[in-house]
Amino acid sequence: MQRIANLLVLKDDQVLLLKKPRRDWYVAPGGKLDAGESVYEAAIREFSEETGTVPVDPHLKGAYTMVIHDESGHPIDEWMLFTFIAHDLVGTPYETNREGVLEWHPVESLQTLPMAEGDRTNLLFAVSECGMQYGTFHYTEQFELLKESIQKSVEGIEQ
Repeated sequence: MQRIANLLVLKDDQVLLLKKPRRDWYVAPGGKLDAGESVYEAAIREFSEETGTVPVDPHLKGAYTMVIHDESGHPIDEWMLFTFIAHDLVGTPYETNREGVLEWHPVESLQTLPMAEGDRTNLLFAVSECGMQYGTFHYTEQFELLKESIQKSVEGIEQ
């Protein structure tokens, strides 16, 4: 199972997003964990590699399972996603990198920008709610959301 960590910076009511050229969808900067690396270390490393900046005091906001299903409904791929948030960064972000174009967007745009619906769910939670979110997202091979299951906790109390 692949493990991925992404990190969203929310600063001055703006979020730093990466526009990926394949689908022209937006994502939080991030990527795969290296062997032996913690999700925290991976989130900071991947964010720094993709933006040229360093996030300030990031913390985990969500842990998710993503499942891809074939046309007959059978699972064919699965990975874990760990979403972090920070409220500041050190440095000036690149304009582009090998993964796409970096852009600042008003936080409200997370509701309408083109992106995977599971990403929308977890990024909106990260910027607007307290606590942690957990979930499973089921997609077709074309990344159409089939179903989702979401749980939240605040200060150790199940919601």
